[in-house]
Amino acid sequence: MRKLRMGMVGGGKDAFIGAIHRIAANMDGLIELCCGALSIKPEIAKASGKELFLPEDRIYLTYEEMIDKESKMPADKRIDFITIVTPNFAHFAPAMKALDNGFNIVIEKPMTFTLDEAKQLKKKVEETGLILCLTHTYSGYPMVKQARAMVHDGALGKIRKIYVEYLQGWLSKLSEREGNAQAAWRTDPKKSGKAGAMGDIGTHAAHLAEYISGLKITKLCADLNIVVEGRHLDDDGSVLLKFDNNVSGTLTVSQVAAGEENNLKIKIYGEKGGIEWAQQEPNTLLIKWLDKPAEILRAGSNYTNELSSFATKNCRTPGGHPEGYLEAFGNIYHNFAQTLLSKLEGKEPTKEMLDFPGIEDGVRGMAFIENVVASGNSKEKWIRYEV
Repeated sequence: MRKLRMGMVGGGKDAFIGAIHRIAANMDGLIELCCGALSIKPEIAKASGKELFLPEDRIYLTYEEMIDKESKMPADKRIDFITIVTPNFAHFAPAMKALDNGFNIVIEKPMTFTLDEAKQLKKKVEETGLILCLTHTYSGYPMVKQARAMVHDGALGKIRKIYVEYLQGWLSKLSEREGNAQAAWRTDPKKSGKAGAMGDIGTHAAHLAEYISGLKITKLCADLNIVVEGRHLDDDGSVLLKFDNNVSGTLTVSQVAAGEENNLKIKIYGEKGGIEWAQQEPNTLLIKWLDKPAEILRAGSNYTNELSSFATKNCRTPGGHPEGYLEAFGNIYHNFAQTLLSKLEGKEPTKEMLDFPGIEDGVRGMAFIENVVASGNSKEKWIRYEV
């Protein structure tokens, strides 16, 4: 009966996603940040640790130092897991070292730099029996979980069609050459990997489509574009998809859709009807029926008779009280924390606790990047989805 102890790699001063992770981890009072290697720059690492009130002897300058020293600490002080919030190229090494030293992991997506690294990480997770949580945030929304439950329970009948799109406009200019640090590493093949927009937000869209539908991508045909002259990675693209059971779909992403903020939408259609969900209106799920008027479902912890247990467990307030991105992020951490606490206490976690993205999702995310880039470079119309 104690809080889980967390260490963090990356996420120092002025790092957007590190602060989001700390808010999410702290939301339910189950986790406390105990140490960190918060920057590769020593002065920023030290200053960041002080601002977060970390003990001076637990502000580390490298992840190697942090993992080595924390692994030698007594059980009542040693951290339970490590959150990795570095750019893509710096995920694999700290993750492998953490697992080798007995630490569970929360890690940003895409999980690794290459598919081969993802497979190595999967093998290590299986060998150690430790838990890896991947922060595909959008699967943490209650109404995404409601959509998934309805598809799984057959409410829509046999699934026929999937449409998913993720539109942003923040890279409409060559921002990476104008001092934008977030743009600089995301558009650098040495730091981001093979894909730009498809790796950054396309992986989210693909995961959401597979998560809600319960179907896996089997084939694809991709068209990738570099719209802004001088950019080195794709900033726009579309993909034709084939899923299990010959279900067809489309995936569209763009980071040069000027004026768009974070416009992620998904529509899934079956024999009896369809569902529609949008990240910018996350508490609403629209259900369209073939033979009766459409319905609007709303998130709320008091709607236990109308929503699935997966949805209501991840609602924090009664209907009408807005919950958004931070709460969805918090749900990922909450379910991971409950699963880990159950494991530490020798108990079996519930299926609702286990509902967070993991190592398999990470491997499939890297496979998506590899296959999309291969298809974009190929003269073939369709390529088989290799994992």
